Amino acid sequence: MAAAMRLAGCGARTCIGPSNIFGIWYTQLSVSYIFSKNTAAKTADGAPLLQVILKEDVTAVGKKGQLMDVKAGYHRNYLLPLGMAQIVTPQLIKEMKMEDERIEAEKKRVKEEAQQLATIFETVGAFKVKRKGGKGKQIFGSVTAQDLVDIIKAQLQRDVDKRIVSLPEIRETGEYIAELKLHPDVTARVRVTVYAN
Repeated sequence: MAAAMRLAGCGARTCIGPSNIFGIWYTQLSVSYIFSKNTAAKTADGAPLLQVILKEDVTAVGKKGQLMDVKAGYHRNYLLPLGMAQIVTPQLIKEMKMEDERIEAEKKRVKEEAQQLATIFETVGAFKVKRKGGKGKQIFGSVTAQDLVDIIKAQLQRDVDKRIVSLPEIRETGEYIAELKLHPDVTARVRVTVYAN
């Protein structure tokens, strides 16, 4: 414990280390707790390592949310004052696990909603687009993703971003297949029927 206190610059009753500038006072008990609980690993030169979770990306250390082993001094003098890392505790691990479960549940819910929407789009039948006819099967102008978005809004009262719509080039009457990328794993294939007035 004396070695741990010397590392942190502790006196007989309180520890006033580099973090004192930020108004943080460590007692002997908290310093010994930090060093005893988190120093299972040591570097090659014998410096104690702390297990921390990064609150943001740190160059040459790791990405936000990663559990990393860092030198105690690096944590105390750099990561802690800048608020870039937090020492891992059982409570923090529990909170991280709960947050991961919440995120996974949300991802699953979003994917299920996208699958339901894809089913609705695919069971509608064909979306009909009317254009002024030209010679033979040709139409004046072309059918765009915005045209399909407007038709979906009119028929199903659903807002769709035109950036997720993939259409082949449509310059004549006929039936075409459009794809709507509703989710990275869910794509709806809808029929588009183009006819001339």
